[in-house]
Amino acid sequence: MQCQSCHKNEATIHLTEINDGVRSEAHLCESCAQKQGIAIKSQIPLNELLSSLLASQPEEEEIGSSLNQRCCPECGITLEQFRKEGLLGCPYDYEIFEKPLLSLIEKTQNGNTYHTGKIPAKMPADARNKIELSALRQELERAVKREDYELAAQLRDKIDRIK
Repeated sequence: MQCQSCHKNEATIHLTEINDGVRSEAHLCESCAQKQGIAIKSQIPLNELLSSLLASQPEEEEIGSSLNQRCCPECGITLEQFRKEGLLGCPYDYEIFEKPLLSLIEKTQNGNTYHTGKIPAKMPADARNKIELSALRQELERAVKREDYELAAQLRDKIDRIK
């Protein structure tokens, strides 16, 4: 994709802004982005990103020192090691450290803990509505199972509006 400003270079900076519910996209090369005063930060290694997010997680007394000292029986990693390195040791760590990992996932995914996928921007409205209805019905089912009837009623109304 070419830069929308100079129309010469390859666009490597892709900005998406949403103002008053209106989405706008800009695709720029690095030099045009710098000319427009857009700060370009090189990619952060994943383990650095996780470490910085974990550093802002609640400390020992909030999580519980027993959990902080808990050790995975398979790989031997502790929560403290995960905080420092930003890497888990094995698949069992997700079970052992479920509570702090869930709060980390919620923080990084805007409160979402279930993968819902992505809907393409250029998808036809009827197909988009079908996908949204399916997701809302699943959420409604979970709300009823949790006996969260207020949320269930809101979801039901939202489903009716989309239909």
